[in-house]
Amino acid sequence: MNSMSDTVAPTNRRTLRRELRRRRRQLDSRQQQLAARRLCHGLRQLPELFRARRVALYLPNDGEIDPTPLLPWLARRGANAYLPVLRPLASNSLWFVHYHADTPMVTNRFGISEPDRRYAAHRAHRQPAWTLNAILLPLVGFDDEGQRIGMGGGFYDRTLAFTRRPGPRPSLIGVAHECQRVERLPVEPWDVPLDAIVSDRQVLRP
Repeated sequence: MNSMSDTVAPTNRRTLRRELRRRRRQLDSRQQQLAARRLCHGLRQLPELFRARRVALYLPNDGEIDPTPLLPWLARRGANAYLPVLRPLASNSLWFVHYHADTPMVTNRFGISEPDRRYAAHRAHRQPAWTLNAILLPLVGFDDEGQRIGMGGGFYDRTLAFTRRPGPRPSLIGVAHECQRVERLPVEPWDVPLDAIVSDRQVLRP
């Protein structure tokens, strides 16, 4: 698949997001399923996930690559899965809520399925981000240096800003379709660095 050949200036980030979202939405269901299988094969090879017992991932939306085929593998290993939930009364940040077959689900304001907030509000159902072993982050775009661009809301950057400081932290693994790769992205000061990026074609270590 092609990557965008030019360096993307910060002023063009909105244009870039629109183009890369268009690319992933153009993938048909067969291509999406094949990409998901390849992605999860790559993820299962990562030592960060092989050792993990608490893993956050997401339910795909808007053509995002699907990490959920990883769920049975996590369950067989006795690992718990968590989903991001828009944190109420907080500025663009997330909770991570235990996800299983009986988790009550709703659709949030972005049209994304997430655990019901009444369920998520119980502390017993949530896990602080710093106690997770690994978090799989959806990406809009990434480059060969391991830089990434998200949807622009800053939810993950705000929630995971603590990873810049010393102390316990999860491994941060970005995931995307290979068609979302560009040659080079600009680095913004608020961008939280990733430990790895996995596509349906490769694993990148920044």
